[in-house]
Amino acid sequence: MIIRWTDDDHEDPKPPPTIRAAQYVRMSTEHQQYSTDNQAARIAIYAEKHGLEIVKTYADEGKSGLNIKGRPALRALLDDIESGSANFEVLLVYDVSRWGRFQDPDEAASYELRCRSRGVRVLYPGEEWENDGSIGSSIIKTVKRAMAGEYSRELSVKVFAGQANLIRRGYRQGGSAGFGLRRLLVDQHGDAKSVLGRGEHKSIATDRVILVPGPEEEIAIVREVYRRFVEQGQSEAAIASDLNANGLRTDLGREWTRGTVHQLLINEKYIGNNVWARTSCKLKGEHVENAPEDWVRADGAFEAIVDVRQFEAAQAIIARRSETLSDDEMLAALSQIFAQRGYLSGLIIDEAEECPSSSAFRSRFGSLLRAYTLVGFAPDRDYRYLEINRRLRSMHPDIVAAIIAGIQQAGGSVVCDPETDLLRINDEFSVSLTMARCFQTAAGSNRWKLRLDEKLRPDLTLAVRMDTDNAVAKDYYLLPALDMREAALRLADYNGLSLDAYRFDTLDFFYRLTARVPLRAVA
Repeated sequence: MIIRWTDDDHEDPKPPPTIRAAQYVRMSTEHQQYSTDNQAARIAIYAEKHGLEIVKTYADEGKSGLNIKGRPALRALLDDIESGSANFEVLLVYDVSRWGRFQDPDEAASYELRCRSRGVRVLYPGEEWENDGSIGSSIIKTVKRAMAGEYSRELSVKVFAGQANLIRRGYRQGGSAGFGLRRLLVDQHGDAKSVLGRGEHKSIATDRVILVPGPEEEIAIVREVYRRFVEQGQSEAAIASDLNANGLRTDLGREWTRGTVHQLLINEKYIGNNVWARTSCKLKGEHVENAPEDWVRADGAFEAIVDVRQFEAAQAIIARRSETLSDDEMLAALSQIFAQRGYLSGLIIDEAEECPSSSAFRSRFGSLLRAYTLVGFAPDRDYRYLEINRRLRSMHPDIVAAIIAGIQQAGGSVVCDPETDLLRINDEFSVSLTMARCFQTAAGSNRWKLRLDEKLRPDLTLAVRMDTDNAVAKDYYLLPALDMREAALRLADYNGLSLDAYRFDTLDFFYRLTARVPLRAVA
């Protein structure tokens, strides 16, 4: 090489042009080892080293990798690529498992193929090998896809075994205590710490929850219900009517119904038994009803508030009510309910007059799902959410009215659109109210799904996140349209700063936001 020291026209060589790239990051929970931030940091180092410029990020935070449902970022990525609107040539995915831990390894392969077929190359910065299309890389990818699916299957087995072990040891797993009972928090040595209120959860991993008798007045009511049903022969509907006439309410503050009384009469927790896994939903599959022999149970785990002999007498009465009916007669009654309501659930059956209970259908036909099938109803999901949604819709007008009153009390002005309930505040910005019901995953984690109104395009979405019983508000999210990139949000108990920065325990901040302040006070 000859260096020309006197050449004044010599210029430094131009750096190679950068290649435009996008990144896809995903984590399934807020506690996952490789968070989206960690993935992005590793991807950034790789991009700089290989001359790639990251121009777009697709992130699914708190999204399960078992299927593509509920992963808006991945769907948006594939849509951009296949529609031709993607402005990048390379896609950076931290590792093979970020596509998902699918039980069918070919599913993950299909997504990479969809990218490559549109001219977008896929690279894995977190892997020790290059995705260059060689035989070696193809074999490794196939193995790692299978390993990712097996990891989820093994984890599901371990989680179920762990929860079942806690049940057998007498600890409560999720759900409200029920009328007449309370949830007691105990430490790892079994020493009592405090009674948990509605919507409260343990915060220390080694703590556990057990059921204990509730207030004496509630216990007396539970025993009176059993006495009337067993000794006086009163029906569930008659008992519910008497309770309501005396001004008594359920543990959720609602009126008693035939169904709520029936559930009180058939639940083994009142005789101290800890029963779990009546239904299951593994690996994001369908909810299935398990046979009684597959239930996980610990008899005598809690202090009973109902005598075992009286409980068994109640079950015998309930069972005898359907003994005189043939299979065809029971199915005819179920068909009539289905025709009237358009769908079926255990609670709907228990609420219906002149119809065997849901437990009778389980006993006669092996499961409710089999009975549903015989009358032409084939649910692909748990339909209890329809009842919850109907209740939330009935609460919506009262919440809107309360918010309007709060704004006006703070000194703001508000106009409510009677058709859409969109609030126009101070003639300056618009607010849409949405209520998010709480539901639990198969592992017992709480989740909320928020749908933002893209049609109304409000400046702010006020999301009311309901408690675990979907009875009262747990907290609130004030979500500005400018910061919301997705039309649907899936929330967990903790969601990271990107979402929880907008969370408030009360609406006080929102009311202060709507208050009008005199110019002199501002100055």
